[in-house]
Amino acid sequence: MGGSRVQVNKAHKTRFSSKSSRNLHKTSLKDKSRIAKSERNVAKGARAVRIQRNKMLREQKRAALLKEKRASSGSSSPPLVIVLFGLSASVNLDSLAEDLLKLLSPEGGGAVSSTVASFEYKLRATVLKAPHGDLLSCMEMAKVADLIAFVASASEESDSDYIDSFGSQCLSVFRSLGLPSTVVFIRDLPIELKRRNDSKKMCTSRLASEFPEDCKFYPADTKDELHKFLWLFKEQRLTLPHWRNQRPYLMSQKVDMVADDVNSVKCTLILTGYVHGRSLSVNQLVHVSGAGDFQLHKIEILKDPFPLNPRKEPDAMDSDDLLDVEVVRSVHPDSLTQEPLLVENVPDPLAGEQTWPTEAEMAEADKNQKQRRPKKRTLPRGTSEYQAAWIVDDTDEEDSDSFSADDGMVLDETESYGPGAEGIDDSELDDDQATLDLRNSDEETENDSVMMEGENLTREQIEDEIKKIKEAHAEDEEFPDEVETPLDIPARKRFAKYRGLKSFRTSSWDPKESLPLEYGRIFAFDNFAKTQKHVFAKALEMDQDNRDDCIRAGQYARLHIKELPTAVASKLCVHANTVPIIACGLLQHESKMSVLHFSIKKNDSYDAPIKAKEELVFHVGFRQFVARPIFSTDNINSDKHKMERFLHAGRFSMASIYAPICFPSLPLIVLKHSEGGAAPTVAAVGSLRSIDPDRIILKKIILTGYPQRVSKLKASVRYMFHNPEDVRWFKPVEVWTKCGCRGRIKEPVGTHGALKCVFNGVLQQHDTVCMSLYKRAYPKWPEHWFPILDV
Repeated sequence: MGGSRVQVNKAHKTRFSSKSSRNLHKTSLKDKSRIAKSERNVAKGARAVRIQRNKMLREQKRAALLKEKRASSGSSSPPLVIVLFGLSASVNLDSLAEDLLKLLSPEGGGAVSSTVASFEYKLRATVLKAPHGDLLSCMEMAKVADLIAFVASASEESDSDYIDSFGSQCLSVFRSLGLPSTVVFIRDLPIELKRRNDSKKMCTSRLASEFPEDCKFYPADTKDELHKFLWLFKEQRLTLPHWRNQRPYLMSQKVDMVADDVNSVKCTLILTGYVHGRSLSVNQLVHVSGAGDFQLHKIEILKDPFPLNPRKEPDAMDSDDLLDVEVVRSVHPDSLTQEPLLVENVPDPLAGEQTWPTEAEMAEADKNQKQRRPKKRTLPRGTSEYQAAWIVDDTDEEDSDSFSADDGMVLDETESYGPGAEGIDDSELDDDQATLDLRNSDEETENDSVMMEGENLTREQIEDEIKKIKEAHAEDEEFPDEVETPLDIPARKRFAKYRGLKSFRTSSWDPKESLPLEYGRIFAFDNFAKTQKHVFAKALEMDQDNRDDCIRAGQYARLHIKELPTAVASKLCVHANTVPIIACGLLQHESKMSVLHFSIKKNDSYDAPIKAKEELVFHVGFRQFVARPIFSTDNINSDKHKMERFLHAGRFSMASIYAPICFPSLPLIVLKHSEGGAAPTVAAVGSLRSIDPDRIILKKIILTGYPQRVSKLKASVRYMFHNPEDVRWFKPVEVWTKCGCRGRIKEPVGTHGALKCVFNGVLQQHDTVCMSLYKRAYPKWPEHWFPILDV
């Protein structure tokens, strides 16, 4: 080939400095064997390190498992709480509980108390019977249960009678709370062996789908069968919901109250029982179930009335002597380190006052004013600058970025709208921001579609006409956000708090703008995730350290909770006979008010509508409080969320409430009290999602109008407004139709609120013209916080 060059290799001396250095890169056989051995040694060393690391991890897991087993079944652990729950009303729990307590009590004697210690089984247990039909008692027992024993009767005639309606409802509630370890006892089996096995298999196959896969089924008719279960149970590894291991709690075995000599309205509540979960500090706040958050006056560590080893402590206490147990040590709070009972913030009424701008702010404003580009305008030839300042044409009104309160509704400043928007590429905009094609808007034909004239109609005729049209269009498609414009109140006053948005997803909305007075009473976090991590780390450190102000889990203690209202304490003493009173230790900041957001779903068995801002009782973990939530959607790709007027069935929504701070994750059970003093019912279930007062929830309304005259892209619309001033006020807001067209208001027509609109497509005569307006919605502050006051 022409122009090709012959490759010439360079001399070796240019690559090596000398002849002897040419063979330096070559390796002898001896060196090769030495290098191979070193590589094999490195491989062996890496394998040995890997084996050693895996062995160390196994030993750590084995040690952690052994520690957990010793902690759950040792003498220093609290008694295991066994809750017996009958799946149907025909199940007899009294005989089953009596048989269990007799087996666990020393020497097989009859047990006086529900808590017993068995040296034979090396087990301490508290046996509770869940009352069938009492939902609140069953929920409170399930919150503290280490084992839930579901009891089924095999003597039921039909398969559906194994679980009745109340049992099915409680099962769904227990799943939402988080099931601990579970077993199923089968009672009333036939005596004949073949029929007994067939009946057991039938009951097991029918109930297996309702419980976890690791749930075991045991016959429980005789003491030998219960004896076999207890031997297997003491070796079983119990699992608890994660949220229960993050906080200390005490299930009271004795409830008493001491009147305050200084203040007769207040008193001191005394709860006696075993501490579960983590270590409880006397400087912590505690939440008494249904009553509220309080400080501790002191904690008394008592002598264990039910020791596991009878040789060391032979005296077992009766239930009447629980209050007179010997006090081992008393712990008093430190006034410097005790957590203050701070619930609400004290708002400053002058905090929102506007001050005189500083020199730096004025300089920045002048700089922005100079940098603002003048707007290009088309003026007649020979027009002076002074004359141009007085000319106001349609283009100026359409291209204006914002309107004052006297001129019309405010729109987002970052949006351009209408034919005067320059420099916008239509391909870069989404459907909500598509620029309208109005080039052919001025073309009119004589074939205009005309509805009946509305200039001379009376008020009654207008209302009847609107009602007929509404009913006709409601059959085609339901719009839950549609509202009617009132005839007696101007729309600019009725909807003064609403504003239009060019795009619900991308338009800006300041979360600090026009906040209600309740926001001055709540608290917010600068970085919630960092604060939560710090609080949990602090609680874990307190649990691991042997501090003098802490009571370890498993110790028998008496809590003196101060400054309880006397009426509330009296009700708690009455409820203690049927419902276990739980005192839960609170983490840092958990007594302060904020805005909590829950992922919530309406219960399948609840048919009544649940309206926003309706009073409900929220059970969040161990805590209970009254709230009046608002419901909203959960938009992933937007910082704004649409409010829902009702909680819809079959899907999850977000419920936002004013409530004390709780750190997620925690389960949620929503109860609704029926009228007439009936028992509360489960309205919804869910879990705590986040704490964020800045979450924007927008209430949407849709104003509708109907075409009167249609001419290609232009249309005359009526019944959206009833006076021309309202039309001018809402002129900046975009309109749209149910058939997919988008447009803008051009000008009012007549004196009865009709308006001329221009659309990006041909409008159909049967179409409906809509306008979307938004305002921010907030939860409602409840009149009282805790449900014990309702009883």
